Amino acid sequence: MTSSTQSPSAEYIVIGAGLTGSAAAWKLAQRGYEVALLERKVPAAEDASSHGSARIFRYAYPDQFYTDLVVQARGAWDELELASGQRLISPHGSVDYGAIRNPRQLAGSLEKAGVEHELLTAEQARGRFSGIAFDTEVLWHPGAGVIDAERSVQAMVAQAQLHGAAVETNWPVASVQASGTGYKVIAADGRTYYGSKIIVAAGGFLPSLLGNLSLPAGFVSSVPTMDVYQENAYHFPYRDQEPEARMSWPTYIHKDPAFKSYGLPGGRDAGFRGQKVAEYMGGRRMDTAAAQNGLIDPANRERVIDYVKKYLPGLEPTPYAETTCIFTSTPTEDFIMDETQGITIMSPCSGHGAKFGPLLGEMAADLSSGTGTVPELFRLSSHAKALA
Repeated sequence: MTSSTQSPSAEYIVIGAGLTGSAAAWKLAQRGYEVALLERKVPAAEDASSHGSARIFRYAYPDQFYTDLVVQARGAWDELELASGQRLISPHGSVDYGAIRNPRQLAGSLEKAGVEHELLTAEQARGRFSGIAFDTEVLWHPGAGVIDAERSVQAMVAQAQLHGAAVETNWPVASVQASGTGYKVIAADGRTYYGSKIIVAAGGFLPSLLGNLSLPAGFVSSVPTMDVYQENAYHFPYRDQEPEARMSWPTYIHKDPAFKSYGLPGGRDAGFRGQKVAEYMGGRRMDTAAAQNGLIDPANRERVIDYVKKYLPGLEPTPYAETTCIFTSTPTEDFIMDETQGITIMSPCSGHGAKFGPLLGEMAADLSSGTGTVPELFRLSSHAKALA
């Protein structure tokens, strides 16, 4: 690696301090590597994908691969909670239902993985969770909960620093250029940082950065198209504000041919008094997260309010808070994690990556350092086969 007497350097440079980038920095630093974590603004920035206090942690997937992966991820979360001395996943349980959600199939995946669960009739579920108007059979699994994404990022950044990592905030990366045996990372204002190996965890900003990473043309062309959405999320107050009633609300995923929705207790973001509700992939589509404007779509707001009136009678149907967030998806909804010539790119996206954060950071550290591999499903070759 060629360095500069005026520019800092590190063996590994991680671009992006969200859930997976901060996890990768933590894991590399924990192993004794020299690490620099470069963040466009601040860790868990509000205009990126890992901000706020409410992300769903759940085990239920129709694909056994992901259910088994959540079981592994839970162990990584346990390690982080122990190291940080914080509870980062609040237990709430989860319900899955709807005509195209197939609770019985999901129950089969949980059964194989040894995850506690229960299948309920719609009537049984309404008796247990009176605030939700279930319309199909329901899968309940109590091991699910709510991730405090912002505090999780902060905890992993702190662990990375504890093990010697440098953390640079307000460092927007514009490009990466080959330099000697390593790379020169260049900021939008011309600052530089030198590294032997690079990990790019830029979330919804990856599409606009991809062409400036000094990657082989064939590698870049094999990256699947990533759809970036500015999603809308709304906090609706619980009708019953008693503490026990508020805490009894589960996370949910409801998939009906007419409307796909998810919701979860809003945590700190909602002052602990409301449910966060959103329409799945119902926001404005963009080429990159840099194109977001933070404006709520009025038509989307009305659709979600109508949904709450019909399916969530335990909520007041007027949102008391609302926000936008970044949602990035691949065509197959599988994650991207691959490496070439010392540069690792990853996009643990498609609306379900948060729960895997610490585990994916460990995988990225393995791949980048050559000490391990990643599931073939995440490789670019697998994405190409799926789309062929």
